[in-house]
Amino acid sequence: MTEDQTVASHRIADDFAAKIETGELSPGTKLPSERTLVTTYGVARNTVQAAMRLLAEAGMVVPHHGRGVYVRTPAPLIRLGSDRYSPKYRESGLSPFKIECERAGKQPRFEVLSIDRTQPPRDIAEQLHVDADGPSVLRLENVFWADDDPVYRVTTYVPWTIAEGTGLVEPEVPHPYGIHGVLEDQGYPMARLHDVATARMPTLAEKAALRLPAGVPVIDLLHVSVRADGEPYEATRFVMRADMSSLTYDVPVE
Repeated sequence: MTEDQTVASHRIADDFAAKIETGELSPGTKLPSERTLVTTYGVARNTVQAAMRLLAEAGMVVPHHGRGVYVRTPAPLIRLGSDRYSPKYRESGLSPFKIECERAGKQPRFEVLSIDRTQPPRDIAEQLHVDADGPSVLRLENVFWADDDPVYRVTTYVPWTIAEGTGLVEPEVPHPYGIHGVLEDQGYPMARLHDVATARMPTLAEKAALRLPAGVPVIDLLHVSVRADGEPYEATRFVMRADMSSLTYDVPVE
């Protein structure tokens, strides 16, 4: 593209971005066709296409092949919050993610990618106080689905000394409260959690696993479970679709 075409594509994208941000174009609205925009703005077709790519990369529109380009519709949120692991939910008989989906009116399911004993990444080894140079952890990799949408790519690490011989090594965790139910039965109830969240763009593998549209970032949250005696016993990295997830914390200020 020439410099003039680049300037024109940004101008078109800015026009539509302003209309979306002000609500003039509401979620789900179909944008004018390429032919209409070529005529309206007096530009070449590839200039219009470049403008639509800019909007898609910004996460503002979603192109549908053969149907056109639509203003992105925000999806219902799956919330990960400060009470996610609260004992008050034990009577529900549901794992934390199933509770989140129930609140959102969605059906949960889990896709198991792998379960293996392995050498942990160094940051995980430091968090769990295990050997970083040997197969010191059990690693469980899953994709969590809400209805037809993959929303989390989840990698959990548990020290092998804790996980060995438990239901954690089975393809389906044999406890209604999930891995945390198994860990509690082993004498590891959660007394404290340590969460660190960052936002970033996805890797190619994450984009494929989560079916991420162009321009949608992920929330990368590392959760560490800690026992009352201060022993960390489980670390989980949640890679979450930012357009379908939120973090909700309501905690005392200490």
